[in-house]
Amino acid sequence: MYDYMKSLQKSFDAPPESERLQHELERAHEALHEQLDKQQRTLLLRYIDLENALREETSLCSFLNGYRLACGIYRELLQEPPHSFDREEEKRSEEIYQIEGKAAEAACSGKED
Repeated sequence: MYDYMKSLQKSFDAPPESERLQHELERAHEALHEQLDKQQRTLLLRYIDLENALREETSLCSFLNGYRLACGIYRELLQEPPHSFDREEEKRSEEIYQIEGKAAEAACSGKED
């Protein structure tokens, strides 16, 4: 199921196209690469890899939650017909008509006594 949802997410996922941010990221990476020694670079790359893995996992969880929400909404729509304002108004009018009819009957039967 996990692999299926991951491939489904990839089919809907559209990476943001931001050349400015990509360029800034590359410049920052180059600047860090020049200033850090080999051990520090290794540690930084490990940090970046873990951060990317966390983002991927968060993105997949977010996609799954949205998918589940959509499935729940779909099930709700199948179980109950969509809301109809006209049907609701008709039902309300019938209820009022019945209440008024009963009140009129009560008033007529009260006059006869």
